[in-house]
Amino acid sequence: MLWDIFCKVIDNHGDIGVCWRLSVQLAERGHAVRLWADDSSALQWMAPRGHEGVEVRPWGPLTAPAEPGDAVIEAFGCELDASFQAAMADKARRQGRQPAWINLEYLTAESFARRSHGLPSPVLAGPAAGLTKHFFYPGFTEGTGGLLREADLTDRQANFNAAQWLQGQGIAAGDARRVSLFCYEPPALAQLLAQWGAAPHRTHLLVTQGRAAAAVRAANEGNDRALPGWNRFSRLAISFLPLLAQCDYDHLLWSCDLNFVRGEDSLVRALWAGNPFVWNIYPQEDDAHHAKLSAFLDWLDAPGSLRDFHSVWNGAAGGALPPAEAQAWAGCIRAARQRLLAQEDLVTQLLAFTASQSASP
Repeated sequence: MLWDIFCKVIDNHGDIGVCWRLSVQLAERGHAVRLWADDSSALQWMAPRGHEGVEVRPWGPLTAPAEPGDAVIEAFGCELDASFQAAMADKARRQGRQPAWINLEYLTAESFARRSHGLPSPVLAGPAAGLTKHFFYPGFTEGTGGLLREADLTDRQANFNAAQWLQGQGIAAGDARRVSLFCYEPPALAQLLAQWGAAPHRTHLLVTQGRAAAAVRAANEGNDRALPGWNRFSRLAISFLPLLAQCDYDHLLWSCDLNFVRGEDSLVRALWAGNPFVWNIYPQEDDAHHAKLSAFLDWLDAPGSLRDFHSVWNGAAGGALPPAEAQAWAGCIRAARQRLLAQEDLVTQLLAFTASQSASP
């Protein structure tokens, strides 16, 4: 099949990151993919080698219409241009069957994901009037669309050499607790750095480039003793990482004892890594993200200490940040990963869903 995937970039790590992983996984199964993005610049470092089965095309107001593929995906509610909708309607008239039209939604553990997954949405007006799109909800439970997962993921993890990868990044393995940090601007970040700077054990914080690095530098302002490594004043060392390709970001998560992640793509990758993690959920003005966070922690069967840490980390509660008890959190993370591995992955379900649509009269 030929797939058209449309992506409007809001956060270049998340939106384009998810769409790229989806595109590659479809291509790995023998499909051809055109990834349309209004800003594909992040792929230069996120996927520097590209993929022979994925064609990246610019998406903008002057984009020339194309003959639609067999399946069309609107990622995260982005709306197709009128010209492309018209081309879909024309193809449907000529062939007597419309392309599969999927609205790929945001990931959530809230109950409406299961209720809404797969529901049709008839188009009543505009150039595509008479066609039907369907909602496809990624999720953590049976009855949802599942999560993106490569077919060889567990084999690659089993054969991964963390010490060798770290050495290749110029990071000494050592005996310190390794922590990765990919975040927005969590209000309790300064507290966390202070805790680790005074802790009895050593922590090596590996900070991703971008907002996380800027937040650490801002939180650490006036406290240079925590930089750049161990000394008699502090038990915290901080290393600022370069931009990492997706495969190397996965390797970072596999190499750390504790991972701080943000948004959607890195949350899923942290779950597959199977190591303790903390999620900095994408903030929304109406605080709707707090309910989304609570639903996820419920699904995770998170212990009280992990819930309390998330509440303060995400600004849902004030007060002192509880200690990061990674060992106490490991059990629920491992159990969650096993539950997910027992479910069908997103691409497998997406292929089955589109096939059922094609078979419908």
